Amino acid sequence: MIVINKLLRSRRRSIGLEVTQEAELIIRAPHRVPLNEIEKIVFKKRNWIINKQNFFRQCKSDYPEKRFIEGENFYYLGKAYRLKLVDEGGIRLSEYLEFPRNLLLNAKVNLVQWYKICAYERIKERADYYAKIIGKPYSDIKISNAKKRFGSCSFKGSLNFNWRMIMAPLEIIDYVVVHELTHLEERNHSFRFWNKVGKIMPDYKEKRFLLKNSHRLFDL
Repeated sequence: MIVINKLLRSRRRSIGLEVTQEAELIIRAPHRVPLNEIEKIVFKKRNWIINKQNFFRQCKSDYPEKRFIEGENFYYLGKAYRLKLVDEGGIRLSEYLEFPRNLLLNAKVNLVQWYKICAYERIKERADYYAKIIGKPYSDIKISNAKKRFGSCSFKGSLNFNWRMIMAPLEIIDYVVVHELTHLEERNHSFRFWNKVGKIMPDYKEKRFLLKNSHRLFDL
C-alpha cells in the first residue's frame, strides 16, 4: 500500500504528484476532487511512485550526512574534492577542499557561507554573460536557501538561485541561468518559453535531465 504523506488542496485544476528527496509522496489536488479519485490515480501511478521512492532511499544511503572528517568528498562545480583539515587560513580549494580546524565547531554553517559567496560570484558571471546574448537585463541576483527550487525569477526582474548550485557542473548552472533569464520574457513554461531556451541552449533537455537526476549531489 502506498501512503500519501501530504494531501494539499487548492484552486488548481489538475492533480499533481511529487516524490520528495525524503521519499515522501505529496499530492496536490483541486478542492472538488474526492479522495477515492485521488487514490485511483495513485494506484495507477504506483510503479512510478515506488521507483522514485526507492531511488531517493538509495541516494540517501549512498550520500550520508557529512561528518567533516578528512577524506570526505565535497562537490564544487561538479568535481569532488576530498576534505583536508588545515591549521590556518580560510576555506579554499587546492587539489583538496582545505578546511581550517578552528571552523569545525560550526563546520556546516561556515562551509555553507563559503559556498554562498562562491555561488554568487560564479552565477552572476554566467548571468551577465547570457543576459547579453538574450538581450534582456535582470535587476539583481540573490542567493537563496531554497531546498527544492534551484532558481526563480520575480516579476521585478530579480533572479534567485539556490546556493547548492555551486556544487553542480557549470553546464547545469548555465541551464538554470538561461531558464530563469528566459522567464524575464516568458513567465510560464509555454512552447514559446522552451523555444527561446532552445535557441540559446539547443541541448537544454539533456541538461535538464542531468539536473533532475542529480539531487543528492547537492546534499551537505
